[in-house]
Amino acid sequence: MREVAVIGCGMTKFGELWKKSLRDIFVEAALKAIDDAGVDHIESMYVGSMTPGLFVGQEHIGALMADYLGVAPIPAVRVESACCSGGMALRLGFFEIASGYSDLVLVGGVEKMTDGADVTYALASAADQDYEVYHGITFPGLYAMIAKAHMHHYGTTRKQLAAVSVKNHYNGSFNPNAQFPKEVTIDQVINATLVADPLTVLDSSPVSDGAACAILVSMDLAKKLNKPVIKILGSGAATDALALHTREDITTLKAVKDSAESAYKMAGIKPSDVSFAEVHDCFSIAEICIIEELGFVKKGQGGPFTEKGNTSLEGKIPVNPSGGLKSKGHPVGATGIAQVVEVVEQLKGNAGKRQVKNAKIGLAQNMGGSGASSVTHIFQI
Repeated sequence: MREVAVIGCGMTKFGELWKKSLRDIFVEAALKAIDDAGVDHIESMYVGSMTPGLFVGQEHIGALMADYLGVAPIPAVRVESACCSGGMALRLGFFEIASGYSDLVLVGGVEKMTDGADVTYALASAADQDYEVYHGITFPGLYAMIAKAHMHHYGTTRKQLAAVSVKNHYNGSFNPNAQFPKEVTIDQVINATLVADPLTVLDSSPVSDGAACAILVSMDLAKKLNKPVIKILGSGAATDALALHTREDITTLKAVKDSAESAYKMAGIKPSDVSFAEVHDCFSIAEICIIEELGFVKKGQGGPFTEKGNTSLEGKIPVNPSGGLKSKGHPVGATGIAQVVEVVEQLKGNAGKRQVKNAKIGLAQNMGGSGASSVTHIFQI
């Protein structure tokens, strides 16, 4: 396979973007990425979006976005894998270039969640309808069960869960694109409105609008364009049972572990080689489980590891320097590419007050549902 690089990125601010449509926010992010890359055309496009049909009544968005971006008749397709739709779009663009078929591909993600749709219903479409949703469970409830099990088996504390949100809000306070760029305290997280015991609203990622895009090119083209090059070292993806009750251990996110191991193998690295990571902290317990599955800490030790500051900007392995889904926001289809934007900015040394020191290798892990799908990418400056 050919080597693939990221040479341009762009994203909108995440939040409640009342005055902009789905197509508006995607085109805004895409034009920023194209301008950043300094290219005058693209050959193909993949658009990650979880469920625009339920959120805004619009399907067929590959063609829609190509039209409004002014790049038709290039091939353009919407990619869906629940909340890791953006990451999967990146993976497809990566392999199109690595295969030699194309030299310049735009990968993006977009979601418009605040226009009046039943968000709980739309998001629950990514869970098992027959065995979970029809019996009243929601994603906060599913992750609350994971949290309760983790606390029971490993002694994870309520304070350790809250430490994830506190750390990510601190990082997000330095991110101009974050939906909630403000700090919170342990007490505020624990005493916030309860969503699903033990998780409060401050353990939970928000409902968001937003888009993010990246320009991928072959390494040969990247060198010709004389742009700063961020190489994609590895890509891995995996799936697991959709319903929690069919898994051997609900505290184990097997798809995350398998996707990471595939990415590490392709990249030829091990977890200790990673400088920092952007991970899918849809709920505080998710980040704790994910850093265990990525191999940053032993199983069951994610809580104490976080509480001791090891995942802070100055810690052993900084996690979610962008503020993560919790502070930055979570427009579900856009999240995977927004992670890439942060990784690229960090590796270029352009992250300002949230800059990770000596950032050489970055990891982005994007997850769908309650862990039924996961995609992991590894990048190097």
